[in-house]
Amino acid sequence: MIRTTCIYCGCGCQANLIKDEVEDRVIGVEPVPHHPVSLGKLCIKGWKMHEFIHHPDRLKRPLMRASIDDPFEEVSWDEALTHAADRLMGIHRDHGPGALGFLSSAKCTNEENYAMQKLARAVFHTNNIDHCARLCHASTVTGLVRSFGSGAMTNSINEIEDSDCILITGSNTTEQHPIIGGKVFDAKQKGAKLIVVDCRTIQLANWADHHLIQRPGTDVAWLNSFMHVIIDEGLQDSEFIESKTTGYQSMRDVIMQERYSPEETEAITGIPAEDLRAAARDFARAGSASVIYSMGITQHTTGVDNVCSIANLQLLTGNIGRPCTGVNPLRGQNNVQGACDLGALANVYPGYQSVEDGSVRERFAQAWGIDHEQMDPEVGLTVVEMMNAAHDGTLKGFYIMGENPMMSDPNIDHVRVGLKKLDFLLVQDIFMTPTAELAHVVLPAASFAEKDGSFTNTERRVQLIQPAIVPLGNSRIDYRIIGEIAHRCGYDGLTYNSAEEIAEEISRLTPIYGGIIHSRLKTGWGLSWPCPDRNHPGTDYLYDGGMFQKKPQGRAVFHPINFQEPAEVPDTEYPLVLTTGRILFHFHTRTMTGRSPTLEREYPHPFVEIHPSDFSEVSGIPEENIKLDQFHHLEVSATTRRGSIILRAYITKSIKRGTVFIPFHFVEAPANRLTNDVLDPVAKIPEYKACAVRIELKEGTSP
Repeated sequence: MIRTTCIYCGCGCQANLIKDEVEDRVIGVEPVPHHPVSLGKLCIKGWKMHEFIHHPDRLKRPLMRASIDDPFEEVSWDEALTHAADRLMGIHRDHGPGALGFLSSAKCTNEENYAMQKLARAVFHTNNIDHCARLCHASTVTGLVRSFGSGAMTNSINEIEDSDCILITGSNTTEQHPIIGGKVFDAKQKGAKLIVVDCRTIQLANWADHHLIQRPGTDVAWLNSFMHVIIDEGLQDSEFIESKTTGYQSMRDVIMQERYSPEETEAITGIPAEDLRAAARDFARAGSASVIYSMGITQHTTGVDNVCSIANLQLLTGNIGRPCTGVNPLRGQNNVQGACDLGALANVYPGYQSVEDGSVRERFAQAWGIDHEQMDPEVGLTVVEMMNAAHDGTLKGFYIMGENPMMSDPNIDHVRVGLKKLDFLLVQDIFMTPTAELAHVVLPAASFAEKDGSFTNTERRVQLIQPAIVPLGNSRIDYRIIGEIAHRCGYDGLTYNSAEEIAEEISRLTPIYGGIIHSRLKTGWGLSWPCPDRNHPGTDYLYDGGMFQKKPQGRAVFHPINFQEPAEVPDTEYPLVLTTGRILFHFHTRTMTGRSPTLEREYPHPFVEIHPSDFSEVSGIPEENIKLDQFHHLEVSATTRRGSIILRAYITKSIKRGTVFIPFHFVEAPANRLTNDVLDPVAKIPEYKACAVRIELKEGTSP
């Protein structure tokens, strides 16, 4: 058996891959006993993580074509790599560095993400490098850096079960992060108060002391009202505020406006005033209170505002810098934290070192053996901006590793047009995704079971993966492919003998990873950054004792935030609110889980959750005749200003009336054909979680 780290969500569970030695196949999975996060448990996706590895759809040979109207042909690695390098260098020569874009991957290792951003910056001299964190937690990084100085989850997963009060919002934790959801159940059984703020009656809502059902997109309003109650009733931690923070008075001036009293806020959010007041009191009176959130908070045009408001709440109550407290964003993918840490972002090098800082650029240039004058001094384009640039014709070439923007980006019809306009699209992946179908060259990559390296989970814990089998067919490990392309472009600084060698380079250039090398990770259960040197044990929770070293005077910062409506609200033409998310049995763009027979069997079809009152209006069927909590035999269309899809209707009172929910996993009915690509002005994250939609019976059907 070969110990590895799960490839799905950000929990960082570890498992043993069971191998058939004769056939060199992975045939099963077992949980790792005593692992500090998973404790010998796995969710259903973890148990079945092996099922896609040997799927016949795996890409095994390089593919190439002259134009996207031509069929793919199998070619040799040398031909594919040489052609790809020539095309990229040609665009760089003819149109400049800004005409190229690079997408790294939250599915790939830390070492591979480091290599990809190094390729963009050292070889092609551009900061046009990003990955899917821009689409999920960019507002977390921006907001928490503003408030605390660092953009990561502040506390560790195991602290959750000993919190006295847990506030969960924008996270269907038991479906998106099941092992962490189990920690919440453990806390509840120990006597913790549980507050759930969600427009759906998720599983945890049934256990909650307070379930506050808000209108999507009104999070700043109810958070401000929470704090209004706390200040009005004198429940704030005045000593912490005085000694550890700055900006309190300006924040208080906003919070104490009459519009944020529970009675006034009820009209905005739909949350009854007394329910909100009772929840705020329980939260403020707790000895230790933890906030858990995910993309329901971040994926808004006000995503940074939402995150800063949560930070305000924790500063107001002194629930930061102590065990079992904190602001705890749950990362959606196995290595989205690591991809951010290692510089797969348009504005920072590894370790969140600014690309605009000349001394930082000079340090990296010296380490990488290039002239620092070649380093791009300006922040690059983010993923949505790169798609817009492709659409406008200013981005000419795109290198995409392990990302599937034709499913994951908002307004994907717009994305399709942009990708088809490119002079050259290079895609590196393990399956032929909808994005790869638009490429000129497709390179077959090795899966997690075929390579070594490390992932960083949602609590900043860096852990190893190990190869169980050799790469399938003629596929190759991602960092080796990157190195071969760099070599053909005349740069040998990306030629590495092992992932361990890359990790050594990372530790030299990335202070938060200074003590994180493979030899240390091979013993124990990984290391949580910041880990500045090789004798450091790692860090369970940040800002111990309220020490905010990266902020002025070492103090955290309150931010005055006023509520703003989502960019698009319902009207007579589009009368409902659409929100999107995940379901337990599938993951992200379903590239892997859709090829897992066990998981695919559970939910093979796309659907929309809709309240029976709303479905009655759509269908003309009297509400009393509509059966609840099951799929209706009539299909419906969901239409926004950007597109339309056909899917099944699931009728349930678990969704707030006036709101519909669509999982974004299904290529047959991609929810992101509908979602709004308008951006948060600071973090540049799209507004996936609230837009106006119309639901109708499928054309040609009748009740």
